[in-house]
Amino acid sequence: MARFIRVNMSSLVVSEEPVPKEYELLGGRALTSRLVFDEVPPACHPLSAENKLVIAPGLLSGTTAPSSGRLSVGAKSPLTGGIKESNAGGISSQLLANLGINAIVVEGKPARKGFYLLHLSPTEAELLEADDLAGVGTYEVTTRLRRRYGEKVAVITIGPAGEMLMASAGVTNNDPDGNSSRYAGRGGLGAVMGSKGLKAIVVDAPGAFNAPVKEPERFKAAAKKFTEILLAHPVTGQGLPAFGTDVLMNVISEAGALPTRNFQRGSFEKAADIGGEKLAETAVARGGKATHACHPGCVMRCSNVYPTKDGEVCAPVEYETAWALGAHLENGDLDIVAKLNILCNDIGLDTIETGGTLGVAMEGGVIPFGDGAGAIRLLEEIRQGTPLGRILGQGAEFTGKAFGVTRVATVKGQHMPAYDPRAAKGIGVTYATSTMGADHTAGYSITANILGVGGNVDPLKPEGQVALSRDLQVATAAVDSTGLCLFVAFALLDNPEGLPTVVEMLNAKYGTELTVGDVVKYGQAVLKVEREFNRRAGFTSAHDRLPTWMKAEALPPHHTVFDVSEAELDQVFNFETAEKAASGT
Repeated sequence: MARFIRVNMSSLVVSEEPVPKEYELLGGRALTSRLVFDEVPPACHPLSAENKLVIAPGLLSGTTAPSSGRLSVGAKSPLTGGIKESNAGGISSQLLANLGINAIVVEGKPARKGFYLLHLSPTEAELLEADDLAGVGTYEVTTRLRRRYGEKVAVITIGPAGEMLMASAGVTNNDPDGNSSRYAGRGGLGAVMGSKGLKAIVVDAPGAFNAPVKEPERFKAAAKKFTEILLAHPVTGQGLPAFGTDVLMNVISEAGALPTRNFQRGSFEKAADIGGEKLAETAVARGGKATHACHPGCVMRCSNVYPTKDGEVCAPVEYETAWALGAHLENGDLDIVAKLNILCNDIGLDTIETGGTLGVAMEGGVIPFGDGAGAIRLLEEIRQGTPLGRILGQGAEFTGKAFGVTRVATVKGQHMPAYDPRAAKGIGVTYATSTMGADHTAGYSITANILGVGGNVDPLKPEGQVALSRDLQVATAAVDSTGLCLFVAFALLDNPEGLPTVVEMLNAKYGTELTVGDVVKYGQAVLKVEREFNRRAGFTSAHDRLPTWMKAEALPPHHTVFDVSEAELDQVFNFETAEKAASGT
């Protein structure tokens, strides 16, 4: 039976309830955002007892649908002050789905100071004291709990940053090999989990692919077809499996859109030293893996296992992280990138926000640009919770205020990822208008702006960027709800059979009769819920803007500024008007 698990941290009672009818076809992001909208007062403090942490597998998680093991974590964000869904790979989503758990809702706050562990299995949902795990890094927590409960369990946990309620703190879970590095990193949701006194969740399920399916043979055929579609696409079937996400490093630098030295220029002369080709070559030479699956059933295998020269292992080094801890800091040493990545993973920090913060600190004179050893020292300050560490742990915008830095690349308090919106203007529209703050995954317009996937829209001109971002934000909201990896979007955009095949899988699993049009409306509905929550939390159109310096400070090498007008930005979510214009009515 599909159910919600409610964890009341005030009473220390765990209960379960059948999924209400109105939530039955909601999964992943659609479910986390809807529960936050329905149950969290928009004006509440994100670290108060009123906020709730919601963890949900996707609609297709726990099935043999390829690359369908993504997990959604939602709450009101301590970083943005608005609604937040952060998305992660790892094995937790599939195991939760196989236990028939559609969502975990963590609410309230414990009376005593200390931490707890939630253990979920086919026979119990139990809350246990876990003070022995307080202050322990995520790697050690995961190792201990896998020894205690078995090597096949999933461990969802926070690090010291989450315990210290830092707004850069994420929520991690492990991959099939036990690496605690698959992060729902963005938005400070680790601090929400820490505020609840919940250190970890152990998910113990008998298998990864046992979720019920209404029409098994129909589903099997659709899943097989979708696998073939993914493997036939040059990005999802060739580029990502060969070099992982970091294959983008050289591509984005050559396009002049790679933010370097805290967004001072758009290309990095050492991009090749930290790019996917170099990463794959070095990883294999040291006995690691150039390709790796973050969850069972992933056919793209865009992860990696990178051993450092000192014998430590980072699994994985992703493009966004290699940029944030590399080019953004003028660091061209892949081993330093990996060391910083390992520290972020263990401390429980979002690598994008942390890299952004370190860049701001460097611009503020705390340490010089390119100082890898200094960056490592600053992360240790965060782990120790020193006064400087607590400033840095609150993110880039807070750090900018502390050190008087004005070039801070944030929207709604969240730092931008690895694409400069002055040279990729579609992603600038997404950064500005997303309900989530600056977030490339909310509407990845790099597809048409730079990669030539799903069409071509000139990245240096304002024309066409609003429509591009709008369509991708709608599609992303739907994909994030299925549990499918966002990278399937490359194939969906280029293959006309892609989206109908996803719809076929959904219909076979649930016995529904959805159409492609229904999926579009589904994505729109998710965005409407999130927008309304943010409106009630005090957000206005004035928050849907990039920093003003991006309109005045030209970015080399193209010497462009962000010039999509405010009037155009305000039209992004006018779905009905856009549909009428597209149909000519």
